[in-house]
Amino acid sequence: MRRAILIDRMATVVLWAIAGLVILILGAIIVHFLLAAVGTISLGFLVGDPSDTTVGGIGPILWNSLYILVLTLAITVPLGILGGIYLAEYAGEGPVTTAIRFCQELISSVPSIVVGMFGLALFVGATHWGFTALSGSLALTVFNLPLMARLAEQAIRAVPDDERQASLALGTTKWASIRHVVLPLAIPGIVTGIILTAGRIFGEAAALIFTSGLSTPTNYDFLNLNVTDPRSPWSPFHPATTLSVYIWKLNSEGLGAFVRQIADTSAAVLVIMVLGFNLGARGLGRALQRRITGA
Repeated sequence: MRRAILIDRMATVVLWAIAGLVILILGAIIVHFLLAAVGTISLGFLVGDPSDTTVGGIGPILWNSLYILVLTLAITVPLGILGGIYLAEYAGEGPVTTAIRFCQELISSVPSIVVGMFGLALFVGATHWGFTALSGSLALTVFNLPLMARLAEQAIRAVPDDERQASLALGTTKWASIRHVVLPLAIPGIVTGIILTAGRIFGEAAALIFTSGLSTPTNYDFLNLNVTDPRSPWSPFHPATTLSVYIWKLNSEGLGAFVRQIADTSAAVLVIMVLGFNLGARGLGRALQRRITGA
């Protein structure tokens, strides 16, 4: 008995140590880049255009990162949730479901640079769109959709079956039960899937180098609402270098006097964006669940 208690306490200490180490690593990353950004980060840096002779800014690149995030999530999240509903509620077990799960795991494990080369051939070359935000978003969807569908499926499966049976007992259809009972209860898990997907979108560089390009227009005119004009910031057909790609480019090709300064500050902005998105998404998910379920 005493030995079992001792092992239990040791396991608890090890788990707490691992959790503390993870928090420590995260804190070190945040503090390092925030300290590196002191003196450079400012409103002018966030909204200004890049410059070869001065520190300049990252305004268009910051906009591109948010634009590609929203565009990719707009494609990935609805398809992923529908895929999760099918696999959790309708597919059952069989060869077809097994084949789908195998393909999900296979696509998720394909290196992103390979997905980028596939996107270069299909979304850039075959469609003749060139390097555009839409090409980048579709390439990101290729390897984020299986992840989103899998996490949505797990979130839906985690809803107690009693909730489904109680809804069906009231005479509702299966689809109505899914819409009004299962999905609201699965919101926290689905939000986790969205956050993980968004993290991969924010941090992806290899796939975007081949699809959304290494250049971006400057002096954006936000009054230009023509979505077919590649010079419009609202157009999915404009070249769109994101922050991750920009940081990679600075570290691999940058020769100016302020390269290190700009790269570190851009990394700090990226970390802040990811943290802000995660906290905002979790808060929105909780508020949405309370509003729908009244809990």
